[in-house]
Amino acid sequence: MSGCLRAQRGVSLVELMIAMVLGLLVSAGVMAAFVSSSRGNQVRIQLERLQEEGRFAVTQIRNDLIMTGMNYCAGTGGNAHATAAGPYLDELRAPTVYASDPGALIAALNDLTTPWGDPYPPAPAEPYSLPSFFAMRGYDCSPSDCKPVDPSNKRNAKGIGIPAMGTAKDARVIGASVLTVRYLDTSAAWMFAPDGDGIAVGADGALSIDLGAATEKSNTKTFPGGHPLAMLSDCSSAQIFAVSGQGTSRLVSSGNNFAQPGAFRSALAPALFDLSRDWRTVTYYLKVVDSDDDSGHTTGALVRRINGGSTTGDRDGSAEEIVRGVERLDFKYGVQKADGSVRYYSAEQVDNSTRADCPAPLLSIRGSDDRGCLWRAVSLIEIDLLMDGQQPLYTLTEDELTYPYATDGLFEPAPPTAEGRKVTPVQQGFPLPMLRREFTAVAALRNFNP
Repeated sequence: MSGCLRAQRGVSLVELMIAMVLGLLVSAGVMAAFVSSSRGNQVRIQLERLQEEGRFAVTQIRNDLIMTGMNYCAGTGGNAHATAAGPYLDELRAPTVYASDPGALIAALNDLTTPWGDPYPPAPAEPYSLPSFFAMRGYDCSPSDCKPVDPSNKRNAKGIGIPAMGTAKDARVIGASVLTVRYLDTSAAWMFAPDGDGIAVGADGALSIDLGAATEKSNTKTFPGGHPLAMLSDCSSAQIFAVSGQGTSRLVSSGNNFAQPGAFRSALAPALFDLSRDWRTVTYYLKVVDSDDDSGHTTGALVRRINGGSTTGDRDGSAEEIVRGVERLDFKYGVQKADGSVRYYSAEQVDNSTRADCPAPLLSIRGSDDRGCLWRAVSLIEIDLLMDGQQPLYTLTEDELTYPYATDGLFEPAPPTAEGRKVTPVQQGFPLPMLRREFTAVAALRNFNP
């Protein structure tokens, strides 16, 4: 009997405590493994999204940049030669502008911070070659200002209507650069037969164009009302002139021209464009947006603005977020030198170029030194982009927080607030504990001169 009682004896307090400790150790190990796995999964997911969106953003920007300066099938001509300043250029084959109202050309373009007058050319008084600085204009921005000018209309009376820099929602991201490029939307043209049927010169010398005779129609058979400028182009030359007859299918070069444009002889694929609609203006900048994590944190969004962001429909304008999680955006402008090498310039350096740096256009504007002429000579644009994970991860180690950024001169991973950074996430109002990765690409411009 006593042996049976001994066999049924319960677990002692010491044994129970040992079992509980062992259980807690096992549970702690399991919990640690779970936390580590969960953290690793968060990092992996965020990194994958960051990489995918970074590649998409760079590709989108690059696709627009390579089209810069596209002017139907007429680009440059002549034999390339070295200029006094070193760039290797040939003769510019730019459209000839006959429109006598200098404001008409400005009004037909979008996102323009280069009106007539100092430091740019005075308003022309005779036919002239379309100035080089209309091809593009960049703005390098620091935390305090932008060079050569601030493109914000809140800081610059000649601004293009994009937000001023700040940390509040919808402000422009502090220290991020801005770039505007232009190219022709060739899909919108009225195409004519090589014999020029439908394009004729009247007895008074005015050019008459019958849109109904076009072999391929644009989106409409009539020229839009309120758009005073047309461009007639083939693969040898182009001419921009004022027209009357908007809203109808027959246009006539109006009296608002320095001289009457001429009909092409033996033209190769002549085409007519509506300058206000078909000269596509694309501006890239970064805007502050919510991180959408219910924490009040913000991040940057890449905005692609077309034709001034107009929503009226007459210019086919728009402004859309391409991708979120973009903190930095910088550009460097490469110009080919006589020895074939490429020198990279800042936006201000390109903007300060004059006739001493470039060959003169065929029809120079009287009294002009061809300010900004190197904008047409930019052959490469380096894009530097910094992406973040959008949502803070407070478990990141110091090493995981580091990142390089070429524009800062930091080519090895460094902390977000490292000495030498031109702008930090703290200055931009973004949280520090996030993954950040740099994306760099080079866009080779197809239509640079030469």
